[in-house]
Amino acid sequence: MKTIFRHERFCQNSRSLLRTIGLLLLGVVLAGCPSGRTVTEEKVVIRGSNTFGEELGPRLIELYKKEHPAVIFDTEFKATGYGVGALIGGLCDIAAASRVLNVNELDLARSHGVEIYDYVIGSYSVAVIVNATSPVANLTRDQVRDIFTGVVQNWKDVGGPDAAIHLYIRDQISGTHLGFRELAMENKPYGSGPKAFTTYGDIVQTVAHDPNGIGYATIDLPKDADVKGVSIEGVAPTAVSVNQGQYPYARVLHLYTVKGKESDAAHDFIQFVRSHRGQQIVHQMGFVPNP
Repeated sequence: MKTIFRHERFCQNSRSLLRTIGLLLLGVVLAGCPSGRTVTEEKVVIRGSNTFGEELGPRLIELYKKEHPAVIFDTEFKATGYGVGALIGGLCDIAAASRVLNVNELDLARSHGVEIYDYVIGSYSVAVIVNATSPVANLTRDQVRDIFTGVVQNWKDVGGPDAAIHLYIRDQISGTHLGFRELAMENKPYGSGPKAFTTYGDIVQTVAHDPNGIGYATIDLPKDADVKGVSIEGVAPTAVSVNQGQYPYARVLHLYTVKGKESDAAHDFIQFVRSHRGQQIVHQMGFVPNP
């Protein structure tokens, strides 16, 4: 009887030990899984415009990911057409664009049975700036083109003093370097001898110290800078004139998606961009938010 008793006692102790070990292992597993669940990563693929991708897009993504760390972004910014083609071909979730779709792109979408959603997120705009003491306050589009291409090199030819024009522009790796050429220079090359800068702020400060300088910057100029935005054919560079479609050196920014294939993560990111907080970032980055 004693042998049988000891055997039963041994079995009970073994079962108790196994239960303890099992609970310990379960605790270790759960410790590595918050709330007992594994976080599922979501991916958003964005292709398209350099205007969006150079500074604005990365900043918006950076702040969005602070509250959505599980969302992975795959981005590549070459041009609007590149993004639209990728979207129609099913190779991305969002196409970032600095223009509306052209006729060929609309026809291509229809031929593929693709219906595109258009989300406007703000506007990209550039103000031509001169020193605050300059008598030049208004220029025609032709005059701006001729100044930056080097055809006009003296202020007296555009209503200013008899003095050489000093050009200040963005560096060649900047999206704005090409963007301004497209918006204001009919894609013609810059004139010889302009001084290039990596930021708008550097251009503003340089023009502020040069009575004969001219450059470009965002329309939201620092209030304490000794520069002024030049009107273009009578239209001042303001958020109102941009949103009303009157100011010529501006482009509306779009995020395009495909109806029926818009992922939850892609939709949520776009809503963040269009939210009050997202639009504040658009403004802080030198763009014009939606009215």
